[in-house]
Amino acid sequence: MKLTIISGRSGSGKSTAIQALEDQGYYCVDNLPVGMLPTLAQQLSEGETAIGHVAVGIDARNLPGQLLAFDNILDALKQQQITSEIIYLDADDNTLLKRFSATRRRHPLATDQRSLEDAIAHEKDLLANIRQRADLVIDSSNHEVHSLRNLIRERVAQRRNALSLQIESFGFKNGLPTDADFVFDVRILPNPHWHPDLRPLTGRDQGVIDFLQKHDISHDLLDDIATFVQRWLTAFAHSDRSYVTVAIGCTGGQHRSVYITEQLAARLREQGITLQVRHRELGSS
Repeated sequence: MKLTIISGRSGSGKSTAIQALEDQGYYCVDNLPVGMLPTLAQQLSEGETAIGHVAVGIDARNLPGQLLAFDNILDALKQQQITSEIIYLDADDNTLLKRFSATRRRHPLATDQRSLEDAIAHEKDLLANIRQRADLVIDSSNHEVHSLRNLIRERVAQRRNALSLQIESFGFKNGLPTDADFVFDVRILPNPHWHPDLRPLTGRDQGVIDFLQKHDISHDLLDDIATFVQRWLTAFAHSDRSYVTVAIGCTGGQHRSVYITEQLAARLREQGITLQVRHRELGSS
């Protein structure tokens, strides 16, 4: 049995993630008390009716003592020889505030004495250990429901290889991706933004591609990044790592980072490596 633990802060998309896995045939249980995980796993993994894929939602509504015992519970799962992974969803504080304000939902930790802002911060502290142990952290700040469902389906439910690789472009002006394992800065490349005919285009468009490919530095930087990723990807797979996210950043996330991301993905796919591509600032994959 494969046990997928879905956790994260309220408003980050945990329910959407669990629904996406349920649509993919997972047996799903939401808001399970942490202490019941070993018992549930044992019951669902035994006998002729054993279930292959199970997803369990764990959140801050658990008693604090149970959350503190999370490490011991993971050890108990290992002793039961249960294969497990942790997917942690999060979003920046401003996004969470806007989501709760838009839906008029009450935060589960908010009280008459604790404001929404304080509840969001308190929840972060309560779940810090789970986040630290996560195999994959997903920042849903720039995801709407449909794109998040697609991401969960592609990276988690439909993962065929031992390692799920995502290459993501982004703009430094909007902050670093919180889910990145490696970050490469490509702002050293000539910037198409300063050419009026290229400014409205993206790194996917032929005009920008031709412009960047005229410069040797574009080829050299791409070669170095590709060599690094190809060299160390196998080592990550052999260390039982399930997820790796490589982030490529330029100033605005429209031209140079998109170009390098697309070119890097094409090279790796030629090597038979399965991966997902995401362009954070373009809102597309």
